Amino acid sequence: MQKKILALKELTQNLWWSWDTEAKQIFEELSPLLWQRNNHNPVALLQHISEKELIARCQCEFGEKIDRVYSRFIAYLNDKNTWAANNAPELVEKPVAYFSAEFGIHESVRIYSGGLGVLAGDHLKSASDLGINFIGVTLFYKEGYFRQYLNHDGWQMEDYPLQSPEALPIEKVVDADGNDVIISVNIAQSEVFAQAWCLNVGRTKLYLLDTNIPANEPHYRDICCRVYGGDQNMRINQEILLGIGGVKLIAKLGVEPTVYHMNEGHSAFLTLELLAMNLAKGLSSEEAMANVRSHCVFTTHTPVPAGHDRFSRDMMRYTFDKYLASIGMDFEHLMQLGSENKQDIYSLFTMTVLALNLSRSANGVSKLHGEVSRSMWQHLYPGKSVDEVPIGHITNGVHASSWTCGYTGRFWQKHGTTVDAMSLSREAAEAVLEKISDAELWSLRYSLKRTMIDYIDRYLGNQLFHQHMHTSYSDYDTLRAAKNTLSPDVLTIGFARRFATYKRAPLIFRDLARLDRIINNSTMPLQIVFAGKAHPHDDAGKDYIRQIVHFSRYPQFSGKVIFLENYNLGVAKRMVSGVDVWLNTPVRPMEASGTSGEKTVLHGGLNFSVLDGWWPEAYNGDNGFAIGNGEWFENHEEQDSFDAEQLYTVLEKQIIPAFYERNEMNLPVQWIQKIRNAIATIAPEYNTHRMVRDYATKYYMNK
Repeated sequence: MQKKILALKELTQNLWWSWDTEAKQIFEELSPLLWQRNNHNPVALLQHISEKELIARCQCEFGEKIDRVYSRFIAYLNDKNTWAANNAPELVEKPVAYFSAEFGIHESVRIYSGGLGVLAGDHLKSASDLGINFIGVTLFYKEGYFRQYLNHDGWQMEDYPLQSPEALPIEKVVDADGNDVIISVNIAQSEVFAQAWCLNVGRTKLYLLDTNIPANEPHYRDICCRVYGGDQNMRINQEILLGIGGVKLIAKLGVEPTVYHMNEGHSAFLTLELLAMNLAKGLSSEEAMANVRSHCVFTTHTPVPAGHDRFSRDMMRYTFDKYLASIGMDFEHLMQLGSENKQDIYSLFTMTVLALNLSRSANGVSKLHGEVSRSMWQHLYPGKSVDEVPIGHITNGVHASSWTCGYTGRFWQKHGTTVDAMSLSREAAEAVLEKISDAELWSLRYSLKRTMIDYIDRYLGNQLFHQHMHTSYSDYDTLRAAKNTLSPDVLTIGFARRFATYKRAPLIFRDLARLDRIINNSTMPLQIVFAGKAHPHDDAGKDYIRQIVHFSRYPQFSGKVIFLENYNLGVAKRMVSGVDVWLNTPVRPMEASGTSGEKTVLHGGLNFSVLDGWWPEAYNGDNGFAIGNGEWFENHEEQDSFDAEQLYTVLEKQIIPAFYERNEMNLPVQWIQKIRNAIATIAPEYNTHRMVRDYATKYYMNK
């Protein structure tokens, strides 16, 4: 029995379990209540279960499950016949070092805020599955991103619970003698120290730098307090630690990456430390810069100029004075590396410009975003046309097995395949779909929607309790009953993401009378589920949340429009699996890629979006729905009016009729055909296995 318990504990220390259905089931089976209360964290879960209970539970079938999962885990770790071994052996020999300010791997490890982090987490998992020697670098945020709750008025409030290392699957990085590995960076006139933690994600490792140690002055201990927390001074401190500190950590570990991949400009200061290392070897400035470029690639995710990090000359001089003196670099040289206008001595320092100047290749995250990025940064390349600007694109995808719920995974396995196999090619997907009847696909949809609705009922119960703690029990019961009106028979739309204003979450409420007629149609009704967080400093985004909460309380929408507070990866997985339609309403072309609509596909959900980000590449008229044809207006009011009209029209003329039109078997044949088309055309292309293979062949191995 002891071997089984040790195996179970070993499983908790590697987030591989988070994309293995049976592994997750093992932990949930131990205690569904504790599993839920501890945010699906197996380390915290086992801290509440005694050794005696584990010994007793391991005697029967439960112990056999542990053996089966553990054997699969060990086989996974030891598998040498991987894609990388067969197609990119140089990426097995030397690692790719991937730097990102956030990683969204699982809801229990709160070191992410939104899509950038989720993409980074999925990238890490696919690199592991493909057998690429891959290490991630980020910061250990002791408070993570905030926990959201809504006050009685629907206004977002933030809470920052501490993350305890003891309750996470991380271990401190130590040297051969067992001493903590400590690195230091110069910030302003201070030397700031950081320890490192390691998180195992399948075959890959994620290193997290942490300044919360006694060696630091108190204000520097909080550099790693919150994801994107604080002011500009905190932002530059975090980015110095991530970039310069991350390179120093890798060097101290004796690792020599074949390439450094900057996921967005937050980590671009890593190029300065690489320059310093080359200058220390005696290379000239030109030789050092050429060598750095040969080892760096850069991915930009931001399609608007205002979204890129910029720092003033005064802040750069103050923050980098001691560092520049230590490496022998001139301040004006540093400013030139990050300046958008080299003739303007007052030009701000732009992180994206630094990354572009010192990378061998750069890319956007969709075809459209690549075009936007080339246009945005053309001024950095005098004499080049927009098409000649050296910024390509690799369209984002999702890690299929992470975003496929257990029920869906078992559904595909029952038909002789896995979600990864379904994602290999269109031919592979179509071959499986041919074996599955319309009735079976429709049964899958009903089961998933019922599971989501039951989950929402429990979730709303907790949400209402916190919002109405001082309400009488009878009033609370009345409120709760009013909310429990979602039905699996009703067409269900989902909208969940970061509540940035350009994503226009309230767009569907632009004409309340028309929406009332749509939602409350006597024979073809509609229900909508919302979730999402606004940045703590974004009052406009918070007001969007408040508006939607208020709309949800209108008598005509009560119980039919739902807002779920504290959006996280766990809530996202429930929603993408259960809704019929995933709604996306950004102002084009401000959605660099977006991936949430890609996550619904293997569950039989359909995407309904403005033709922005990845959707213009994927949409073919038969695999989802489009809002407009990419029309653009300079006037924001005109744009919103046009897009809202298109949204309502497509709902009324296409989506609702297709969903409710049934044959003699009560099956929506037209709708199910769209599901089949979506699975066949989207799943094989818009996944991170394809995406990471593209990075490997186009950028990582491109010397």
